[in-house]
Amino acid sequence: MESPIERIKLSQTAKDQLTKLRRSTKIDQWNILCRWAFCRSLAEPTTPSPVPIPQDSNVEMTWRVFGGEMSDILLLALKQRCHNDGNLTDKETLATQFRLHLHRGIGYLAGDPNIKKIEDLIELAIKP
Repeated sequence: MESPIERIKLSQTAKDQLTKLRRSTKIDQWNILCRWAFCRSLAEPTTPSPVPIPQDSNVEMTWRVFGGEMSDILLLALKQRCHNDGNLTDKETLATQFRLHLHRGIGYLAGDPNIKKIEDLIELAIKP
């Protein structure tokens, strides 16, 4: 499946937040933490605020690196979420919504005082 997002470049704030998460969870790969963050945001019933997000860090990855073996599933989840939120599913909207969800999710994970190790991320995922 072709992705509407070629390259993902994070804000400096998101990079700093991910660095904090890397230390606490011991997950070294940016892309894995970004997947957790993206899914965390998708789990929220509200839509992310449409705020401008700078691309001012040196953390950059392709969509395939971000999604890995799950890239098609993550793209389908994004499209479904856009549809559910009443957004279009054109390339530009998908790219914008992806960035908003990714950065919101990073902020949620970094700001959660209960995330101190990888098991805390797993606990988040299996909560009812």
